[in-house]
Amino acid sequence: MNFDLPQDLQDCISKLDTFIKSEILPIQQENIQFFDHRREPSRTQWDNNGLPTPEWEALLGRARKLADDAGFYRLPLPKQYGGQECSNMWMCALRYHMASHPDYGGGVSLANDLQNEHSVVGNFPDFLMLYHWGNEQQRNEFIPARLEGRFVMTFGLTEIHHGSDATHMDTKATPITLADGSPGYSISGNKKWQTGAHSATHFLIFARTSGQPGSAKGLTAFLVPKGTPGLEINSYQYTLNMPTDHATLLLDDVRVPATAVFGPFDNGLAVAQTFTHENRIRQAASSCGAAKFCIDRSVAYARGRIVFGKPLASNQAIQWPLVELSTQVEMLRLLIFRTATEMDQVQQQYRGNTKTPPWIAIEKQLGHKIGMCNYYANRLATQAADNAIQVHGGNGYSRHQPFEHIWRHFRRYRITEGSEEIQMRRVAGYLFGYKDTGVEKEKERL
Repeated sequence: MNFDLPQDLQDCISKLDTFIKSEILPIQQENIQFFDHRREPSRTQWDNNGLPTPEWEALLGRARKLADDAGFYRLPLPKQYGGQECSNMWMCALRYHMASHPDYGGGVSLANDLQNEHSVVGNFPDFLMLYHWGNEQQRNEFIPARLEGRFVMTFGLTEIHHGSDATHMDTKATPITLADGSPGYSISGNKKWQTGAHSATHFLIFARTSGQPGSAKGLTAFLVPKGTPGLEINSYQYTLNMPTDHATLLLDDVRVPATAVFGPFDNGLAVAQTFTHENRIRQAASSCGAAKFCIDRSVAYARGRIVFGKPLASNQAIQWPLVELSTQVEMLRLLIFRTATEMDQVQQQYRGNTKTPPWIAIEKQLGHKIGMCNYYANRLATQAADNAIQVHGGNGYSRHQPFEHIWRHFRRYRITEGSEEIQMRRVAGYLFGYKDTGVEKEKERL
């Protein structure tokens, strides 16, 4: 069993490092106010709903353009769209490397600032949905626009009163006849945490079209253009880590044509499942890398800091927490890479299978392992950042170190992408031999 990264992946990482150090880090240094102790006020329009400043977003766009021109940004995309069809294993290794690298690690750099889901190696969940579920017209219209930055889509599953219980959503879509006599739908309800709403051109809105609350069937996804009458951005949520771009939407008789239906009618949750596991395993790799970054910085600081006439690192109270965290990172890294490799194997086995698409097969066979990776990595990142603050003392508490930013950002992933409780429930379903660990299922078994 060989635990080394494949040589072609190692070569890619080496080329990526050369690109980042020669093209990205110099620009970061020129705009250091976005990355040092001034990062939060420099990035945030405090007098405009807490939205990102145009200068900050322009800088991110400039970095993505350079990465695209250099052939890195589209690495995971199909070759017909300029990508290299990078596997889950490749993406996890790249994400881990960029999050852990001492020069651009921890998710606070122009190479890899995950607060904005920004990276010079792009992640494209919206592309995956368009690619797998869009009809021919939608793919032809929106995929090129997405790659050129002319199409930006939010993901509208969460609501004001419903998060993980998406099957109980309040938003409903009713069939109607539009003014021109064509068939359409009237959508009413609400959505919350619509990331990217301020720059979106479209909102992917999930609504109940049939069935009863609690049923996974009867939910349909709609592509709703921004500016459609009845659709209002009601507010933006100020968050632990700023700036924000997370909007609350209100929908009141939002009328769309039948062509706005995206993916299978009455089975819209299948659209959401398309990218869930790829996102979760990649996020786990980033969180694991951020944890390593915090540990490495803490070890270096403790070795160089002299207290009471000796290195801080000579104290076991400093050593032992870092030993435990380092052990956990190493074990988790191997689990993430193994799980990503198994995902690639299942993906290859079920490629082109219409009865059981790859993402469904991955859910059935590996959902529990992906859940393990995701919840544990996100927790570990916050633990490592918190410990780094403690090791660095007052310096760690200050914004002159990156740890408070890392903690504030990665804390969010213990809730998003499925909360860690949801992930643990998934693992429990595997361990105890049933998929649904809800109360009703337990009663049936008893």
